[in-house]
Parts: sequence; C-alpha cells; structure tokens
Amino acid sequence: MPAEWEPHLATYLVWPHNRDTWPGKFEPVPPAFAKLAAAIARFEPVRLLVNDEAAAVEAQRLLADELQASDTTIADDRIDFIQLSTNDSWVRDHGPIFVNRRAVGTGPAQIAIDWHFNSWGAKYGPYNLDDVVPRRLGEQFGFEVIEPDLVLEGGSIDVNGDGLLLTTEQCLLNPNRNSALSRAEIEEYLKVYLGARKILWLGEGIAGDDTDGHVDDLARFVGRDTIVTTVEADPADENFIPLQENLRRLRTTRNLDGHPFRLELLPMPPPLFHEGTRLPASYANFYFVNGGLVMPSFDAPSDLAAREMMQRLFPQRTIVTVPSIDLVWGLGSVHCLTQQHPLA
Repeated sequence: MPAEWEPHLATYLVWPHNRDTWPGKFEPVPPAFAKLAAAIARFEPVRLLVNDEAAAVEAQRLLADELQASDTTIADDRIDFIQLSTNDSWVRDHGPIFVNRRAVGTGPAQIAIDWHFNSWGAKYGPYNLDDVVPRRLGEQFGFEVIEPDLVLEGGSIDVNGDGLLLTTEQCLLNPNRNSALSRAEIEEYLKVYLGARKILWLGEGIAGDDTDGHVDDLARFVGRDTIVTTVEADPADENFIPLQENLRRLRTTRNLDGHPFRLELLPMPPPLFHEGTRLPASYANFYFVNGGLVMPSFDAPSDLAAREMMQRLFPQRTIVTVPSIDLVWGLGSVHCLTQQHPLA
C-alpha cells in the first residue's frame, strides 16, 4: 500500500447530506465542506460523490462561492461530480483502498480493496450504500476491486509505503468488527492484502471518537521512519494517559532495520464540546495532497503551533488549514472525509 504522501491521481469526497450525522447543526456543514473541497482542488483533481442532481447544484454553488471568496482559481474540470448514492460522507472509512500488485504481469498494476464496512461496529444505520461504494467506483472508473472477508475502515490504519502499518488495539481487536478473528489472523490479512511486514499496535484512541480509536487521530507516518504522534499537555485531561501510553509504545518500537523511529510530538487542541459532547478534535487528522498538506484548525491558539510544526517537517509543501469546528461535530474532520487514489 503506497504512503499517503506519494503522488495522487485524485481525491474522493462525498458531499454531506446525512443530517443525522450533524444533528441540530447541519446548515453550516456544506459551506465548511466546500472549503475543504476547494482546498484540495488547488492541488489535485477531486472526484466528488453526490446523491442526486440537487446535491450537485448545491455543491457547485457553494464551491463557486468559496473559490470567489478565497480568490482561488481552478480548472473547470478539476472537480468531477459523480452521482452515486451513499449513506454518509466518511469516504476514508468506506471508500476504496488502493494497493500496488506485487506480482508483475498477473493483472493490473494497481487494484482497489473493498473491505467490509459495518458502520463502526453497527453503531449507525443504514450503511448498505456505503458498503458498496468501492465496487460502484470500480465499475465507473474501470479499476479492479477485490473483497477480503474482513471488516476494516481506512481511518483505522496508516502506512509508510515500505511495509510498516500503524493501528490500534481498541479498534482492530474490537469484537464489534471481527469477533471470530485473533490478533494473528487480523495481522495476516494486513500482510496479505496491504503488504504490511510489521504491525505497530497502539492502545486507545482519543476522547469523543465514536470509531473506537482510529489511528488517524493519534499517530501518522510522515516519512519512512518518522511518525507524528499527538500528546496532551494537561495531565487532568482524559486524553493525557492514553496518549502517553501510545507515546511509550512508539518509543520502544523499532523499524524493520531495528532502529528507533524519529518521533515528532504534535499538540492537541483544547477540549472541544458541542451540547455537552466531547468532540474528537485532533491535528493528526491531516491529509497529504500533491505538493501540499491540508490540516484542520479549531479556532484555538494551538492551531498556529500545529501548523508551524507541519511546515517545519515539510518545508517544500504548502500547508493549508481548513476551519473544522463545524465538520468535527460529525465526529471527524479532514482526513476522515477524504480518500486518496494514488497514481499507479
């Protein structure tokens, strides 16, 4: 599986339409999503899934407003509107995951994996439309799709493109996903289908994460042997202990050559609540694009420190922040709403 920072053919997005995902506060979500889509379209093509023609019209209007407001110009064909029905917008978790075929001459160089999707342990429903998104996209764009017998979401894993994979015990070993499989059996799936040679297991996720500890809010590869990992400065915060435990594990883990990883500590934003609910706000929910990096911001003083850290790590990339307070009320932000299609 290629690393996310490798060149992309396009990014998949799903225009928000499920009001139950953002209960009582849906109106600001489409304009906030338009900011995200426009930010990505500055760097690479966007394939934007819409439920119907009305959604396409709304998306075109809000994107035009956003591009005008930000004084940004993109090619007319930079955003491709695809009418395909979905249940929700979290394409990171139900969209196709692309891998390079190991054996040369046995088929396409690149194939897409359609893992089983069960709405994060059957927490929400229905999810039948989301579960078939990879197959429908494969039919439309002509790429091969395979379907392993495993429940897996894209936000639960992160890879370095060289055989290392990050994940969490809270999610992948959760009985609401693959209760009949052992840790060793799940690892075998990751090795066979994603080319993983070593699995780096973290513990628990952050507070407010309804996905049972997705790693894309915790720790991310930003290089073959470099990992950005979130830390909480306040010992009284409920994220402090689990994030310290994850940091401890990463400090004792070795790469394939037996060397320690270079670890970069990314601050957490201040606790963010909506109607008494803790939201899973995290700067680790960033997304690589061609020549840039798009990351969430939360109208907090720590936004600048997080952005400056990422700019230091990637001086040749353009860092773009997207206001994400409205988006994260749906319990996810930038990375959760995106899925890359790597170049073959």
